[in-house]
Amino acid sequence: MKGLFKSKPRTPPDIVRQTRDLLVYADRSVSTPDLRESKSQEKLAELSKSLRESKLILYGNSEAEPVAEACAQLTLEFFKGETLRGLITSLPYLSLEGRKDATQVNSRLVASDYLESNIDLMDVLVDGFETHRSGVTLYGTMFRECIRHQIVAKSFFYYVQLPNFDIAADAAATFKELLTRQKSTVAEFLTKNEEWFFADFNSKLLESSNYITRRQAIKLFVANQKKPSDIINVLVANRNKLLRLLADLKLDKEDESFEADKAHVVSEIASLKPRDLA
Repeated sequence: MKGLFKSKPRTPPDIVRQTRDLLVYADRSVSTPDLRESKSQEKLAELSKSLRESKLILYGNSEAEPVAEACAQLTLEFFKGETLRGLITSLPYLSLEGRKDATQVNSRLVASDYLESNIDLMDVLVDGFETHRSGVTLYGTMFRECIRHQIVAKSFFYYVQLPNFDIAADAAATFKELLTRQKSTVAEFLTKNEEWFFADFNSKLLESSNYITRRQAIKLFVANQKKPSDIINVLVANRNKLLRLLADLKLDKEDESFEADKAHVVSEIASLKPRDLA
């Protein structure tokens, strides 16, 4: 008889709808401090549970692979009613495990068409970098996922120049990862956008007034000795342009370390040879 009264498993839309309601409550609990602390903690625990369920649907586990239909239902529901936005803005209020789950859920859900309609979310992420002590850890993964999309990648040069060093360093780390790991994305992106890309690379990075930014910029293209073939071919195609930019790069004061780095990068780029694609 006991089995007759077992609760039915929640559907993906059910999980997201509860997540949405709990996010609204979490936001209210921050803006209305007189809400009972015990009630707030209870709701946040429920929210963490919903996020774990969402992550399980999107990623599967050791016993089961993700189901495409369930992933599609979850994604569709998340894009309704500002749920994804609410999850990003509520990150600081979640437990450590809840933050990790939320970051993984957000990273899997981000899509180009959604970002194009909600490009201001990048400002929310950057604000998170600046205002929360653990901002780089919390928002870095989502930032990297978002910047893989062309609509966001075009704003990369703005983010890498931010005065907050942690943000600039994370943006540079993001770009290194793109250049060395997301090979098809970067090769296609650089090929389609090489004119504005290399113009901005020069004017906004190599000529930046920020010394750290300039040091990072000259190393971006040689960050990984095992660069994929299609990335190497893009660099070879733009070799002369890159070498001219580096040759014109001067500091106001002599810096032997900077010049040594630059000489190494010039040597690396000059020695690149085209490769056959696998």
